[in-house]
Amino acid sequence: MRITAALRFAVVALLATALVACSKINQENFAKIQNGMTEQEVLAILGSPSESTSRDVLGITGTSSRWVGGDAVITIRFVGGKVATKAFDKPPAK
Repeated sequence: MRITAALRFAVVALLATALVACSKINQENFAKIQNGMTEQEVLAILGSPSESTSRDVLGITGTSSRWVGGDAVITIRFVGGKVATKAFDKPPAK
Protein backbone atom coordinates (compact mmCIF):
# COMPACT_ATOMS: atom_id res chain seq x y z
CA MET A 1 0.00 0.00 0.00
CA ARG A 2 1.44 3.36 -1.03
CA ILE A 3 0.77 6.51 0.94
CA THR A 4 0.40 9.57 -1.25
CA ALA A 5 2.13 12.83 -0.45
CA ALA A 6 -1.24 14.53 0.12
CA LEU A 7 -2.30 11.88 2.64
CA ARG A 8 1.06 12.07 4.41
CA PHE A 9 0.73 15.88 4.62
CA ALA A 10 -2.81 15.57 6.00
CA VAL A 11 -1.68 13.15 8.72
CA VAL A 12 1.24 15.38 9.74
CA ALA A 13 -1.03 18.46 9.82
CA LEU A 14 -3.58 16.61 11.96
CA LEU A 15 -0.91 15.48 14.44
CA ALA A 16 0.55 19.00 14.68
CA THR A 17 -2.92 20.43 15.36
CA ALA A 18 -3.55 17.81 18.04
CA LEU A 19 -0.26 18.65 19.78
CA VAL A 20 -1.05 22.37 19.86
CA ALA A 21 -4.56 21.67 21.15
CA CYS A 22 -3.07 19.57 23.98
CA SER A 23 -0.84 22.38 25.21
CA LYS A 24 -1.31 23.15 28.89
CA ILE A 25 -0.43 26.80 28.20
CA ASN A 26 -3.91 28.17 27.58
CA GLN A 27 -6.49 30.60 28.96
CA GLU A 28 -8.44 27.81 30.70
CA ASN A 29 -5.46 26.61 32.75
CA PHE A 30 -4.37 30.20 33.42
CA ALA A 31 -7.78 30.84 35.01
CA LYS A 32 -7.17 27.92 37.41
CA ILE A 33 -4.10 29.64 38.87
CA GLN A 34 -5.00 31.68 41.94
CA ASN A 35 -2.97 33.96 44.20
CA GLY A 36 -1.65 32.03 47.18
CA MET A 37 -1.32 28.70 45.35
CA THR A 38 1.97 26.87 45.91
CA GLU A 39 4.53 26.30 43.16
CA GLN A 40 3.71 22.57 43.31
CA GLU A 41 0.01 23.27 42.69
CA VAL A 42 0.90 25.41 39.67
CA LEU A 43 3.30 22.77 38.33
CA ALA A 44 0.49 20.19 38.58
CA ILE A 45 -1.63 22.38 36.26
CA LEU A 46 0.96 23.77 33.82
CA GLY A 47 3.86 21.34 34.02
CA SER A 48 7.49 22.46 34.18
CA PRO A 49 8.17 26.08 33.18
CA SER A 50 10.08 26.97 30.01
CA GLU A 51 12.30 29.21 32.10
CA SER A 52 12.61 30.23 35.73
CA THR A 53 14.78 32.57 37.79
CA SER A 54 14.96 32.88 41.57
CA ARG A 55 16.23 35.57 43.92
CA ASP A 56 16.63 35.80 47.67
CA VAL A 57 16.34 39.31 49.13
CA LEU A 58 16.57 39.82 52.87
CA GLY A 59 15.51 36.23 53.47
CA ILE A 60 12.47 36.39 51.19
CA THR A 61 12.64 34.06 48.20
CA GLY A 62 11.09 35.13 44.91
CA THR A 63 10.83 33.20 41.66
CA SER A 64 9.67 34.33 38.25
CA SER A 65 8.62 31.51 35.92
CA ARG A 66 7.40 31.53 32.31
CA TRP A 67 5.52 28.87 30.41
CA VAL A 68 5.61 29.22 26.62
CA GLY A 69 3.42 27.05 24.43
CA GLY A 70 1.47 27.33 21.22
CA ASP A 71 0.65 31.00 20.83
CA ALA A 72 0.55 31.89 24.54
CA VAL A 73 2.88 32.83 27.39
CA ILE A 74 2.04 32.54 31.09
CA THR A 75 4.25 34.39 33.57
CA ILE A 76 3.91 33.77 37.28
CA ARG A 77 5.83 35.39 40.14
CA PHE A 78 6.09 33.44 43.37
CA VAL A 79 6.99 35.04 46.71
CA GLY A 80 7.78 32.67 49.55
CA GLY A 81 6.77 29.75 47.31
CA LYS A 82 3.26 31.06 46.61
CA VAL A 83 1.68 32.83 43.62
CA ALA A 84 1.91 36.62 44.03
CA THR A 85 1.16 37.77 40.46
CA LYS A 86 0.27 36.17 37.15
CA ALA A 87 -0.02 37.29 33.51
CA PHE A 88 -1.33 35.73 30.29
CA ASP A 89 -0.01 37.05 26.98
CA LYS A 90 -0.52 36.19 23.36
CA PRO A 91 2.41 37.47 21.29
CA PRO A 92 1.38 39.43 18.18
CA ALA A 93 1.05 37.40 14.99
CA LYS A 94 4.06 37.54 12.72
